[in-house]
Amino acid sequence: MGTVLLAALRDPLTVEVLLNADGSLWQECLGKPACRIGTLSRINAMQLFGTIAHSLGEVVGAAHPILEGKLVNCGARFEGCIPPVSVAPVFAIRKPPSVIFRLEDYLEAGMLDRRQFGVVERVVRRRGNLLVAGSTGSGKTTFANALLDRIAREFPSDRVVVLEDTPELQVRVENSISLCTSRYVTLRDLLRATLRLRPDRIVVGETRGGEALDLLKAWNTGHRGGVSTIHANSARAGLLRLEELCAEVTERPSPGLIAEAVDTVLFLSRDERRGRRLREILTVRGYDRASGVYLLSGVRKPARTNSP
Repeated sequence: MGTVLLAALRDPLTVEVLLNADGSLWQECLGKPACRIGTLSRINAMQLFGTIAHSLGEVVGAAHPILEGKLVNCGARFEGCIPPVSVAPVFAIRKPPSVIFRLEDYLEAGMLDRRQFGVVERVVRRRGNLLVAGSTGSGKTTFANALLDRIAREFPSDRVVVLEDTPELQVRVENSISLCTSRYVTLRDLLRATLRLRPDRIVVGETRGGEALDLLKAWNTGHRGGVSTIHANSARAGLLRLEELCAEVTERPSPGLIAEAVDTVLFLSRDERRGRRLREILTVRGYDRASGVYLLSGVRKPARTNSP
């Protein structure tokens, strides 16, 4: 890996380390934009791909140019490509968070205001199901960890089951288990198995496929207080995205099912001037079948905020 890459991976504030085709290495830390930190030669990069592939029991080469998996030494998620799908080796290494921010930290940093803080607290205490929406890099996983920290403090005896593609969420309750997908086991498979593991709460790191339908059904069968993240450009778009994902596995996606399962949508945004912030909270109060619209009420972020 070289000293530069190793130092970046050992930094507790590192979120992601990236290699571009020109050999440049980039590091993104919590609350900061990515910056260039050095270079990695093509020869060393190819050797790294071979080492990682061997540790994963995989093969990488011209016939298998995409490599993905969890690094055995640190649990980071590795996603990489080599020629012919890229002109040179490229990769993204995403580290599991080593620092958990509490909701109080978000409040102090101005990433949410006191009214929003109160709304989120009430939803947690009422065991509402929370959907965290946002674009890539908006801080969905970090905020989900803050929610799980709050849940652990409010309900330390709950049994929590966490399902992910790559371990990123951290649960501080003693009675919890974390399950990960594999080449042969999907999130849908894990959700079906989870119902027999007697969870009080079901948490999915990211909903991005047909498992959305299974999650909604699970949340509607007495498993209250769950958390999941989803890629969307607004809180309302998060609900529409759930409909699209359900449509991948059923011809009749039910907005009514979504309205029953999801209590609150939290939308996070990120821009260069204001940084990451909780921009919008939507409370889902139902679905009007006659008009075909969700019944929503919301709290928006004030225009002026402090950068984190």
